Amino acid sequence: MASTVTRRRPLVGEPVAMDLLNTRWVEGATPHDLLDGIDGLRQWLGETGLDTRFAVDGRTLERVLTTRDALAVLVDAPEDTEAAARLNEVLGHGLVRRLLRDGIPAATVEFDDPAWGPAWTAAADYLDLLDAPERIRGCANPACVLHFFDTSRNGTRRWCSMAGCGNRAKAARHHARTRSAGAP
Repeated sequence: MASTVTRRRPLVGEPVAMDLLNTRWVEGATPHDLLDGIDGLRQWLGETGLDTRFAVDGRTLERVLTTRDALAVLVDAPEDTEAAARLNEVLGHGLVRRLLRDGIPAATVEFDDPAWGPAWTAAADYLDLLDAPERIRGCANPACVLHFFDTSRNGTRRWCSMAGCGNRAKAARHHARTRSAGAP
């Protein structure tokens, strides 16, 4: 039976690789991990649109966690060879087959085990994001662990969201200005 409990995450809708990283977040001082069980995997697959293609089971969860751990290292240290090797191992479980279908180029992905599907999809998405590595960012709030792919026109996005971390930063700057303006 499917779970009806949905945990609210502070940032959804990012590309699949960034969204996988954002399955861990901090509220106040409390860390959260959406992927702490099968119900969280079900939610994440649903939020990313992967739920119609892949099964929700322990093997899939294990593979997704392996990929998330590798990505977590690579976004901060792209030169880390161990994390790159782990990501390459994930990518080794899928194969892109190019086709010509009705006169139009197409592609399909085949997996050696379907349980690798979501993990491989996130890893492959990360490779696509590396076309613009400077746009892969962590939130500028030091207390925030979220990541995003900056799609702003000028590439200057700093916060995971303006409604959350951006607003808190603006409020803190305003408070500091008003406090210093009133000081003797």
